[in-house]
Amino acid sequence: MKNINTKEMVYLSLFISLEVILTRFLSIQTPIVRIGFTFIPIVVSAMMFGPFFSGISAGLADIIGMMLFPSGSYFPGFTFTAFLSGLVYGAILYNKNVNIFRISISVIIIAIFINLGLDTVWLWMITGKGIMVLLPSRIIKCLIMIPLQIVTIELVWRLVVCRLNVSCERGF
Repeated sequence: MKNINTKEMVYLSLFISLEVILTRFLSIQTPIVRIGFTFIPIVVSAMMFGPFFSGISAGLADIIGMMLFPSGSYFPGFTFTAFLSGLVYGAILYNKNVNIFRISISVIIIAIFINLGLDTVWLWMITGKGIMVLLPSRIIKCLIMIPLQIVTIELVWRLVVCRLNVSCERGF
């Protein structure tokens, strides 16, 4: 694990605050599904700083967002899934040739195993509703969000991350 300097700490703090804002103010929230662009700061931090720092910043953003703007009781399972999302994005995209294939793999892994899998289990534990009752709306959300996330991450990679990093190699 590398040491982090002041500039990198400021970037991570910016990503944490962006994630809190995008989650709490610019997302559509229902009791079962949240639709928004909270994945963008997680992906950018993963591409720039790797899995560990991205996972930590995603987990901290979840905790800070819940403390500042509570929307029910705190459940640590969602913090764990936020950490895992940063970990997966970082493991697949950090220090690698970022391309559509890698972006798609990371988005699909997170959508299926973390969003449909773990988050549905957490919602089942909290609400007591059957998993089969929760799944249809969550599957529809994933089918809509997967292509949207892939396109958005590709655009963010081209427009933001390549300009922030000195070395930006394309893997197409």
